[in-house]
Amino acid sequence: MSIIIAIDGPTAGGKGTLAKKLAEAMGFALLDTGLLYRAVGVALKRAGYTPEDQEQATQHARSLDATDIMDHDELRSAEAGQLASQVSAIPAVRQALLEFQRNFAAHPPGGQAGAVLDGRDIGTVVCPDALVKLYITASAEARAERRYKELLSRGEAKTFDEVLADIKVRDDRDMNRAVAPLKPAADAVILDTTAMDPNKAFDVALALVRERLSVTTP
Repeated sequence: MSIIIAIDGPTAGGKGTLAKKLAEAMGFALLDTGLLYRAVGVALKRAGYTPEDQEQATQHARSLDATDIMDHDELRSAEAGQLASQVSAIPAVRQALLEFQRNFAAHPPGGQAGAVLDGRDIGTVVCPDALVKLYITASAEARAERRYKELLSRGEAKTFDEVLADIKVRDDRDMNRAVAPLKPAADAVILDTTAMDPNKAFDVALALVRERLSVTTP
């Protein structure tokens, strides 16, 4: 069976960077599940629709291809993040993408021994039986500062206050949606990265993963 590491948390908490580092360290496949929703949102907009058109959003989710989630810059934009948050609140969209995620986790590409999935409902819904569950968070202000610097580096013109407001809106939407709201799994380890740099967060998380593997592996 594939070893699954589930990483959840709010936007800009550091889970994406951490997931990438853990996947590299463990030699596991990596799936940024947020890119699935970003790809649906962006494709929807390109086709001239809005997230309010649930039927079209669902059709785009059902037709999503692995090539659609390549790490294109457009999928990393603030607008793509807001679109992702909106389409992810649609139950039929979540259902359409659920099988994609579970298949990836159970059968990692390349025959790798495990998979690292990061998102917002991996430990609670997508892979509730994951061997390791981490919930990565940080204060809204710390997360806004990180996202603000990221957007500046890409030349996106937004003020810190605008980014902070976007973070709070998205948190509210993700945590209060009717289907699969963002929350830590009951057995997840909560890691607050407010005062941690990426390397420190990685060291703590890797130690947790290795400890869990040592307990469950003969």
